[in-house]
Amino acid sequence: MDVYLSTASNRMNEIMKVLTMFASIFIPLGFIAGVYGMNFDVARSPWNLPELEWYWGYPFALGLMLSVACGLIFYFWRRGWIGSRS
Repeated sequence: MDVYLSTASNRMNEIMKVLTMFASIFIPLGFIAGVYGMNFDVARSPWNLPELEWYWGYPFALGLMLSVACGLIFYFWRRGWIGSRS
């Protein structure tokens, strides 16, 4: 019974590790999308996001999200949490 419970616990730990990595990748992306998804009025305040009036603002936000996701995936790979480093 102890061997079975230990095996089940190890499997659950692997599943939780994968779910944690997915959350760690998508939480910053959700934050960036939330900030850029707000309706700012650039004419009312100079402190609003200047990228909203910029022609390349939308591609910039997508590129920022892509670079954050790739950076986190690379970090997790270097730490040995994704794939094998053989």
